[in-house]
Amino acid sequence: MSEPIRLSKRLIELVGCSRREAELFIEGGWVSVDGVVVDEPQFKVDAQKVELDPQAKAEAPEPVTLLLHQAPGQSAEEALATLTAQTLSSEHGFGKRPLKGHFLRLSCAAELPANASGLQIFTQDWKTLRKLTADAAKIEQEYVVEITGEMSPHGLNRLNHGAMYKGKTLPAVKASWQNETRLRFALKNPAPGVLQQLCASVGLTIVSIRRIRVGGVSMGKLPLDQWRYLSTKEKF
Repeated sequence: MSEPIRLSKRLIELVGCSRREAELFIEGGWVSVDGVVVDEPQFKVDAQKVELDPQAKAEAPEPVTLLLHQAPGQSAEEALATLTAQTLSSEHGFGKRPLKGHFLRLSCAAELPANASGLQIFTQDWKTLRKLTADAAKIEQEYVVEITGEMSPHGLNRLNHGAMYKGKTLPAVKASWQNETRLRFALKNPAPGVLQQLCASVGLTIVSIRRIRVGGVSMGKLPLDQWRYLSTKEKF
């Protein structure tokens, strides 16, 4: 019985492509082994049926951007470790097949404030990373803030026009009540601690912070600890 060989080598034997082309076909998710897509060129095969998709292209996979509903108390590094094919939201698991390469070389862009949960962004796309970095001061972010306490008179108006906190003028924001214990804040490139300062300036204490939108991209109903792909129609 022959020894198992690398999937890339078997593919070269089958279709007569180069080694680099074989690796690109496999890493792009175009090759199946006994009907199951395998995206690792070093995967060992023996007598299994290896097939190349007729639509296959020997091109490096397009860079992806992943949107995660990050849990409270997690760091970006801890959140990155939760990104696997198994944690892809079942409601969003269509249109793109998770590949091993989608979880490599990811950078965190527009990182969540400390102690906040919600929309965290990881990307392989240098254009997306550059936009979220270079245009941070122009891109609006939206947060839902759980609070306790009683808002001071005309507090909402002060938040929307620039409140004062310990002699410091805070940035004007778009603030509104979501319900009696939650405020919505929309602001650009929030400085560390500014949400806490805004709430304190009108007599409120923050219980929790959750980011729900960055620019034109909303987290939507993404379940906690699950992620989805940024679609081609979405723009930050």
